[in-house]
Amino acid sequence: MRKLIVELKIKEEFLKMIDFLLDKVESIELIELIKLDFEQGIKMGIAVLNMKEGYSIDDLKLPEYFEMLTVLKQEGNRYVIFGKVKFYKKFIGFAKKFNIDVIWDTPSIFCKNKMVLSVTGDEKNLKKFLDVIKFLGEIQKISFKKATFNEQSILSILTEKQKKILIEAKKNGYYNYPRKINSQELSEKIGLSKPTVVQHLRKAEIRLITNILAGY
Repeated sequence: MRKLIVELKIKEEFLKMIDFLLDKVESIELIELIKLDFEQGIKMGIAVLNMKEGYSIDDLKLPEYFEMLTVLKQEGNRYVIFGKVKFYKKFIGFAKKFNIDVIWDTPSIFCKNKMVLSVTGDEKNLKKFLDVIKFLGEIQKISFKKATFNEQSILSILTEKQKKILIEAKKNGYYNYPRKINSQELSEKIGLSKPTVVQHLRKAEIRLITNILAGY
């Protein structure tokens, strides 16, 4: 299994499908693909919309095939959204060509000048994907990587506070042997009390171990 990352220059005919976004959105980045059904022509996922300066998400006029857009979080011009889209009628037949045995991965980014798509699969299906993707536009870059477990999916079981403290502990050598920093020094660096830091670390460790060893 290998991970394929492709950068494309998109054809004008496909850009027209989302011209309602291009004037107001700087980029779209997929965070999590929840459902991709080529038979029903439905795509659901969580993504980040980076709006251009002077625009908000309220300025978007969604076409009929964009069935749902719910804002989950906003930070300035950055919107985390849940979206549900039906495939554009004109391209349903073409979209079914992507019904290939691959795992849609990240990074998956779209902006006016380029599209970056990532999939993981075996050599046979990655070749099929490359053959189909050429219809979307001109391939600018291709890279292959060894397929690895996405650490973000396992860290998602932690609370934001647990994740932040655990990452700081790792960065500062708390888990080195011997340790480069103790719990008191770590708590001072983070700006929290020692009991709070230790409690969050222990809870995070228990969650991670329980998840990794599930079934044992």
